[in-house]
Amino acid sequence: MSLAPSPAALARAGAVLTVDLGAVVANWRALQARAEGAETAAVVKADAYGLGAAAVAQALSRAGCRSFFVAHLEEGIALRRALPEARIFVLHGPNPGTEVEFAAARLIPVLNGMEQVEGWLAFVAGRGRPVPAALQVDTGMTRLGLSRAEFDALRADPARMRALDPQLLMSHFACADSPDHPLNRQQAERFAAFAADLPGVTASLSASSGIFLGAAARFGLVRPGIALYGGNPTPGAENPMAPVVTLSAKIIQIQEMDRPQTVGYGATWAAPGRGRLATVALGYADGFLRAIGNHPDTHPVFATVKGTWKARLVGRISMDLATFDISAVPEDRIRPGDTVDVIGKYASIDALADAGQTISYELLTRLGPRLPRLYRNGDAS
Repeated sequence: MSLAPSPAALARAGAVLTVDLGAVVANWRALQARAEGAETAAVVKADAYGLGAAAVAQALSRAGCRSFFVAHLEEGIALRRALPEARIFVLHGPNPGTEVEFAAARLIPVLNGMEQVEGWLAFVAGRGRPVPAALQVDTGMTRLGLSRAEFDALRADPARMRALDPQLLMSHFACADSPDHPLNRQQAERFAAFAADLPGVTASLSASSGIFLGAAARFGLVRPGIALYGGNPTPGAENPMAPVVTLSAKIIQIQEMDRPQTVGYGATWAAPGRGRLATVALGYADGFLRAIGNHPDTHPVFATVKGTWKARLVGRISMDLATFDISAVPEDRIRPGDTVDVIGKYASIDALADAGQTISYELLTRLGPRLPRLYRNGDAS
């Protein structure tokens, strides 16, 4: 779990990631309105996509979020310390022999296959009373979940089903970010049939993009992840979510150019003549992907200087450094020690992900521990 940095830590850092918790809460409320009555949970796995699960989850809890999803048991145990009363689901379910730890931390395992089901039932039998779990069924992702035959066999034994005390039935869309893909409707129909065979149990199919597929995809609970953190859940359309993160990198050196010259490893970019460059303390060791700088003509990347001027990324991103063309910035408005916003007004997480030929999920989760997380608007809820 990430902790708020001290002023001294911020002063020492080469770059800082600022997380607007008020924007996270605003995004959760917007998704809650879109869900039209379905419970809106929050996916905070991978340390809330790298932004700090404790801070993010506590802000969402104050806003009214009651259910949270993590991937691993260790994440669930850590989140329980931050949220003593929340309902916490662990998506990967229990590894053999870890069932008692789930119960001790009051975590709800998502049982993804019959091996996990049998292991949980054996654990429950030893305790002599039902212990809540969730069930995942496979509707077409072919990744995790019970098959139709396995689900039917389990449902045919009411005593075993009662012992599981299912709190949630879930599945996962494979193509929700492509709304016209025919698999979306097939999965929704298959899941509806599963849900009809388990009446009284809350059903959940949609994550971020699925919420935008319509009422037939939402069921009783939706579980947004990337949309909470400002990623676009509707690729190809305008992003309906508020931006959450700002990545600010400190300038180490400003260089004057008076002639054409190359910049960075491999001499991949040549300055045309007079101009000025700023080298900042940010590189791929911080999670600022090297590939972001590989396609400057088709995917130019711009940082923001003093909230006004654009500064274009030039040359290759190295382990600890990146270089920006600041020729458009007045000389008296910028100096070493100032910061440029690499994620900000002129570069969203989706734009940077496109430049790196990846997705915003990977971009956020790659931003490493060397970047202090600074939280704003924590009381916005």
